[in-house]
Amino acid sequence: QIMDDLETFLTSTLGKGVVRAKDTPNFIANRVGVFSMLATIHHAERLGIGFDTVDALTGSLIGRPKSATFRTADVVGLDTFAHVVNTMRDTLPDDPWHKYYGVPAWLQGLIDQGALGQKTRRGVYQKVGRDIHVLDLKAGNYRNADGKADEAVVEILKNRNVAERFALLHASSHPQAQFIWSILRDSFHYCALHLAAIAHNARDLDFAIRWGFGWDSGPFEIWQAAGWQQIAGWIAEDIAAGRAMAKAPLPAWVTDPARSGVHRPQGSYAPASDSYQPRSALPVYRRQPFPDHLLGEAREYGTTIFETDGVRCWHTGDDIAIVSFKSRMHAIGDDVLQGVQQAIAEAENHYAGLVIWQTEPPFSVGANLKKSPAGGARPAPPSALGKLFKAVRREAESLALKAARQLGVADQLMAGKLAEIEHLVEQFQVTTQMLKYSMVPTVAAVDGLALGGGCEFIVHCDRAVATLESYIGLVEVGVGLLPAGGGCKEFAMRAAADARGGDLSPFLQKYFKAVAMAEVGRSAEHARELGYLRATDRVIMNRFELLEIAKAEVRTLAAAGYRPPLRAKAIPVLGRSGISTIRAFIENMRAGGHISEHDRLIATSVATVLCGGDIEGGSLVDEQWILDLERQHFMALIATEKTQARIEHMLKTGKPLRN
Repeated sequence: QIMDDLETFLTSTLGKGVVRAKDTPNFIANRVGVFSMLATIHHAERLGIGFDTVDALTGSLIGRPKSATFRTADVVGLDTFAHVVNTMRDTLPDDPWHKYYGVPAWLQGLIDQGALGQKTRRGVYQKVGRDIHVLDLKAGNYRNADGKADEAVVEILKNRNVAERFALLHASSHPQAQFIWSILRDSFHYCALHLAAIAHNARDLDFAIRWGFGWDSGPFEIWQAAGWQQIAGWIAEDIAAGRAMAKAPLPAWVTDPARSGVHRPQGSYAPASDSYQPRSALPVYRRQPFPDHLLGEAREYGTTIFETDGVRCWHTGDDIAIVSFKSRMHAIGDDVLQGVQQAIAEAENHYAGLVIWQTEPPFSVGANLKKSPAGGARPAPPSALGKLFKAVRREAESLALKAARQLGVADQLMAGKLAEIEHLVEQFQVTTQMLKYSMVPTVAAVDGLALGGGCEFIVHCDRAVATLESYIGLVEVGVGLLPAGGGCKEFAMRAAADARGGDLSPFLQKYFKAVAMAEVGRSAEHARELGYLRATDRVIMNRFELLEIAKAEVRTLAAAGYRPPLRAKAIPVLGRSGISTIRAFIENMRAGGHISEHDRLIATSVATVLCGGDIEGGSLVDEQWILDLERQHFMALIATEKTQARIEHMLKTGKPLRN
């Protein structure tokens, strides 16, 4: 009971994944993870591959953290790494890999010199000015870290078919390919032989490595995806030929001809009982309708209500509708806007409420700046709206527009697209207003990035439930625009509510700073401080509980007799006096050289919208007034040459342009 209570606390209160390991040296993650690092060190030395090249090969290219092998050792501390290795040497004398449980002489030499890694600013790597240097064992000193994976090997690792990828690695004579095959082969061998001793089942081992070492997939998941019998045969061949690090044969359960893997819908393989063990039945896991997934496990996301190119609307057998985006990084385009509108209508007619939840993070990176690049390349950083930037990009890259810029007539050539863009802005505003005034409660279930338009969806829902590691913000200023999906309007209304009839200025200035500086919350709690989340919004620790808690919020609101808020028709605004006050701050920033002339224009536009426009201070306006201001100033900014240049630069480089 004590262990059950502890697991419940760790899971829900601290948001951890829990593995009950057997009482063996270094438990599971450090046992397997450190062996993998030792195997990497061994094969790197055998094949003469430098530390920086090893890290280029053993990081994100094979689904591991960017810190890879030796950078990870530096971060952990070389002395700490050595301590774990020595524990294995001293406590596992009969291990078939025991002869490799030793600290290499070069590593011990660094420790003796006090070069312990990141904490002493020198280890395998050393920062020299702005450059990163790496230890070169042959030269006996540090050199510039410029090691790279060979293009031929990169092409192999990019192959999305895991079985083909491993076949190519196994067949290749390239030293880097043979290096990767060798470290994976020996890790698979190690895990298979020690599974029964260190873990209760294969699921526990894979999760320990994924959660403890940050691998995208556990060793058994990788093996299973690559073709269990094929990999087992290659491992056995290498053992027989003396190419593997240990002579011990694979266990009989591994080579069973009927075996295709260790993870199945009914559970994961446990050698001790020769059976497949289901997941824990602890009540805390009922809060996780879709827990962290393993390859081979069944996963069906409920029953579809409707599905479009942009979204899927579904339910889990109850009276709450869920809408999930299908776009890459859950970017918001016209298809998503239309899908969300349809989901709201469906929920109003047939369900008790609507939850916006994504099957995987992020919540939404905001605008879809361009179509996803081929090969799974990283998308350009997010911005404000969805599909509109595609039209801008096509125009911005045309020779006619470039020539027109030189002649000063770019606005005229852009005019043909401005109506289309403005329509999309209007549709975004319609969608967020529908979220806010839906006849049933709407809840945003937020995890990871929620930027630009994604943030605007959140602030319009009745409630938000966010994991602590959510990064929320309005970032449109970064590409020379301002939030035009109702984000400025909501901030103006929140400032008025915070003021409670008193002086509005200090509250509005807080929200102005958040928008004008494109501030993004470093956590969900920080997002609350910035004003993106409200006091009534919930912050939780475990992302796998997110959907269930969001649905509970819907039920609570519905049970209390939910009614949508009344449409605000008398929002107090600061008007031109507030604009003047904020402009004084802007002018000081400009005079100090902290912002450019175009930054000044953008910041002034933000101030104008938040203050309700060029009207008398203390005037009362309705929501549509501020929405119209948002749209007008957005359109004015997007028509400028410098904002177009910022968008074009972001699309081409993925970095903001200061102009």
